[in-house]
Amino acid sequence: MGPSVLFIHPDLGIGGAERLVVDAALALKSRGCQVQVWTAHYDVNHCFSETKDSGIPIRCCGDWLPRSFFGRFMALCAYLRVIFVALYIIFLSGEKYDVVFCDQVSACIPIFKLARNRKPILFYCHFPDQLLTERISLVKKMYRAPIDWLEEKTTGMADCILVNSQFTAKIFKETFMSLSHVKPDVLYPSLNVKNFQSCDFDGLAELVPSKRKFVFLSINRYERKKNLSLALESVCTLRDKVSSQDWEKIHLILAGGYDERVSENVEHYQELKQLAVTLDISNHVSFLRSFSDLQKLNLLHNCTCILYTPSNEHFGIVPIEAMYMHCPVIAVNSGGPLESVVDNVTGFLCSPTCDSFSDAMVKFIKQPTLRTTMGKSGHTRVMEQFSSEAFSNQLYHYICKLLE
Repeated sequence: MGPSVLFIHPDLGIGGAERLVVDAALALKSRGCQVQVWTAHYDVNHCFSETKDSGIPIRCCGDWLPRSFFGRFMALCAYLRVIFVALYIIFLSGEKYDVVFCDQVSACIPIFKLARNRKPILFYCHFPDQLLTERISLVKKMYRAPIDWLEEKTTGMADCILVNSQFTAKIFKETFMSLSHVKPDVLYPSLNVKNFQSCDFDGLAELVPSKRKFVFLSINRYERKKNLSLALESVCTLRDKVSSQDWEKIHLILAGGYDERVSENVEHYQELKQLAVTLDISNHVSFLRSFSDLQKLNLLHNCTCILYTPSNEHFGIVPIEAMYMHCPVIAVNSGGPLESVVDNVTGFLCSPTCDSFSDAMVKFIKQPTLRTTMGKSGHTRVMEQFSSEAFSNQLYHYICKLLE
């Protein structure tokens, strides 16, 4: 057997970071490594299917610790929960491992450094945590200051640091000023194409009226930073750019990760439904929460194109998934999509305005063959640049290098 790799992740739900952790574990397992995943929270009803049927051990501890205090101090709670998991692994679990793969929360790294037989640590930086929230008030700035300091110091303690894109590498350097001597390597998230193989698709009859020929799809968590309102506003603007006959053929599906434990998910879902009513497009919009993997494939197979609305997204796996499924992407021209989507080839890169997005959407209505040609180009690009084989080889190389 190969080396034993222990993954530690704060909350193994459904999201881009969780997708990478699962894919990384599967990739290393395919190379003969022994893998196990430790987390503070894991729900079999809200997870990726591979965590249930791949044979990868999922260990959960510390879920009794609060996620927040009255909806606040979520970052502090996340740090405490991961630190508890690390302490449990080292002093109580009796687990044996050769390498630690840590992501999202770096506060657990010094804990592993304290272990009697300490092992090398690989930290995967999806994006600096301190940039994911705004410092609106003085109290918030004071609260975040020690957490931000701890993030930078503990990140620098890792033996190897990887990032998910050239964009994140640039932000890493600009944000962690004391780590100017560190040059993180880029390891693009990949696509486990085995989970995207063709199968019998049911169509969209349950979500879309039969006469709707042009179906635009948004896949993202129900979070305000994902700018999902841009998709709704773009559809509203599109109404004035097409004929009344074409307007009756247009539909939008807002599909997103949704966790009832997260107040923002609950609140923003209601905000978006109300916005659709305000824009008078609610009969042209369907909302879907926490869909299955099979439902996602069905959506990607049958929609006209993806609307990817976040700005400065550190990478974004959704455009990769869409392109593999021969589905073009309309994305904001910043962040990760600049490295994954080829403008005018696999989709369109647009400014984050409803006018720019709707202009791109019109092209798919006026040129029906565009979906096929761009979809084919997108599929080819994923196979060439973001294959699971390339991801597996590169990650295994870093694990072996740490063990030298």
